[in-house]
Amino acid sequence: MRTHVTNYAHTDAGRVRDHNEDALGSDPDIGLYVLADGMGGYNAGEVASGIAVKTIINQVRESYGRDPLNAQDPTTPLSRPAIILRDAVVRANKIIHQTSKSQAHCEGMGTTVVAMLFYNNRVCVAHVGDSRAYRERGGELVQLTNDHSLLQELVDRGLYSREEAARATSKNFVTRALGVDPTVDVEVHEYPAQAADRYLLCSDGLTDMVDDAEVHSLLAHSGATLEGVGQTLVMRANENGGRDNISVLISEVVQPFPAQRGAWERILGWLR
Repeated sequence: MRTHVTNYAHTDAGRVRDHNEDALGSDPDIGLYVLADGMGGYNAGEVASGIAVKTIINQVRESYGRDPLNAQDPTTPLSRPAIILRDAVVRANKIIHQTSKSQAHCEGMGTTVVAMLFYNNRVCVAHVGDSRAYRERGGELVQLTNDHSLLQELVDRGLYSREEAARATSKNFVTRALGVDPTVDVEVHEYPAQAADRYLLCSDGLTDMVDDAEVHSLLAHSGATLEGVGQTLVMRANENGGRDNISVLISEVVQPFPAQRGAWERILGWLR
């Protein structure tokens, strides 16, 4: 996958916070990218986000080496890779919750998370909280995740417009996060992926400071490198106040990546 999907990641403490509780991680060989935005006192937020990223990467990597990726699960419409990603997030939640209960300095910690896994010309997106995933394709920017936040619930109920929500002061109150409860509802979706697609994972330190129109303008600039786009997004967030940690992880599909069929499947194909 490394030659099919390229990426750039950058995180910054911002202009107000004295330390960074965001965490980023990836395994480009299997097309996995993860971003987490931690919360909790005494620096416990960075513990939670670090556990989330490390656990998800390790769990997905182990499952990829062990499980048949083309197996069908009759209980869900999700692909096997999407189920692997979902289960890895669930595992991260369990570890963070147990750690918060067993270590006094980690009490009350939690984290949002958003993760992408590229497989068979598709992208699986799993998230909990208000860290977001966007896709830029052919001049159109689409938000692939729906915030798990009080403000988003008010928008969904028609009590706020999106424009009013963008100006609201309570936008950071999340209704779902890893580590808060023993179990968690992970939202997972799958989308077709195409060459030249650009995907952005980001913490709310970016989206609270930079509006979607500017994010779109930068992502859609075909001549700009991923590094240039990422650094400019972080710079813009800091110029607009930098009130929170700012993290971005940008991926671009360079060429199609169909799943490789096993030897037995190829033999059956020849016989048909």
